[in-house]
Amino acid sequence: MAVKIRLKRMGAKKSPFYRIVVADSRSPRDGRYIEVVGTYNPVTQPAKVEINQELALKWLQDGAKPSDTVRNLFSNEGIMEKFHNAKLGK
Repeated sequence: MAVKIRLKRMGAKKSPFYRIVVADSRSPRDGRYIEVVGTYNPVTQPAKVEINQELALKWLQDGAKPSDTVRNLFSNEGIMEKFHNAKLGK
């Protein structure tokens, strides 16, 4: 089973709100997911991002692949750097 970390769109029309979820790559965008890792609200100024770092690192180490947008969010929060340092054994 290929597992992805990606965004699930929530919220009203023209007012998006996203949950960062771990899901099977074959499931639909807003469909079934395994676990919620965080939230992302691009409407607020500045955009509000809340991520459970322990869960995100656990799923990355288990082999989950983040989508491009989630990878950027993780990089801005410093999670990708922690993941690469742990992977290299620093």
